[in-house]
Amino acid sequence: MTEPTVLSRLREPDGEFTPEVVYLNTASLGLPPRRSLTALAEALDAWRAGRASPPDFDVPVNAARERYASLVGVEASRVAVGAQVSPFAGLVAASIPAGGEVLTATGEFTSIVFPFLAQADRGVRVREVPLEELPGEITAQTALVAVSAVQSADGRLADLDALDAAAGATGTRVLLDLTQAAGWLPVDASRFAYTVCGGYKWLLAPRGTCFFTVRADAADDLVPHSAGWYAGAHPWDSIYGSPLRLATDARRFDISPAWHSWVGQAPALDLLTEIGVPALHEHALGLANDFRARLSLPPGDSAIVTLATAPDIETRLRQGGIAAGMRAGRLRLAFHVNNTADDVARAAAVLAGHVT
Repeated sequence: MTEPTVLSRLREPDGEFTPEVVYLNTASLGLPPRRSLTALAEALDAWRAGRASPPDFDVPVNAARERYASLVGVEASRVAVGAQVSPFAGLVAASIPAGGEVLTATGEFTSIVFPFLAQADRGVRVREVPLEELPGEITAQTALVAVSAVQSADGRLADLDALDAAAGATGTRVLLDLTQAAGWLPVDASRFAYTVCGGYKWLLAPRGTCFFTVRADAADDLVPHSAGWYAGAHPWDSIYGSPLRLATDARRFDISPAWHSWVGQAPALDLLTEIGVPALHEHALGLANDFRARLSLPPGDSAIVTLATAPDIETRLRQGGIAAGMRAGRLRLAFHVNNTADDVARAAAVLAGHVT
């Protein structure tokens, strides 16, 4: 079983995670595993000593691309890398036909809403509907659906099967944000025209990594507006001058990487892929539902739990050594690979009697 052989060792004194608090804030910022910190320390020492060479950073970038591809069920050739979600969303937004409709969920995270709203001078219209109604609102006039697989504010899951079926029936493309999903939720990115994922939350990276998947049938409709030397067919031979000589696969959408962020990202993805998505999902959801049960809440389908709480809850959590977040006026807790059953018990004890 994966649970006793891998997950149970992660919080041992020499394990991957040694937080000084009960850390339930992965939905804001993931904890780095020990192996990422070790790799970063070695890279920084090489930089200090003058031993660092730019081409060496291709190794963690390429490794991360491969690991991420396996995590979300696509070929590595279909994965582009960058630093943030919104530039990739902007790439898709620029491809929407003038006057086209973009459908999104009410209260969606703005990094995949603002790029489309910014296209208003071309007549692009953004229509917001409740998340649960999204598949039924897709029509033949809908050029694109832009939505998160897991909502940032409250952890609700989009119905991906219904979304895929409805979009397929109308020929509508989907941009799916996996930032709050990849790393704990099983997702097949190949089902959707585009997916995007920031790495600094559930993928446990330093801020500055992002992945973009694009299906082969959708790639040619995107103009690589941000193409630089790293998008070249042979990046280190694409540093100067014309002609345009971009990669033929998704790498033509690469944005030159923030090197040290990828040094930390690659080992973190090694850890996640070693454990495997089924075990990660079972672990995170099991802890979240254990927590819900301790507070007499019904079971859910998300590793994110949000609660209406007493006004002084942030002070109470701080005093109790619990790290969590506040979003949309509610307490948000996220259960991930770094957490244990003891974390659940401590958090539930601190919150007991303070959930409204």
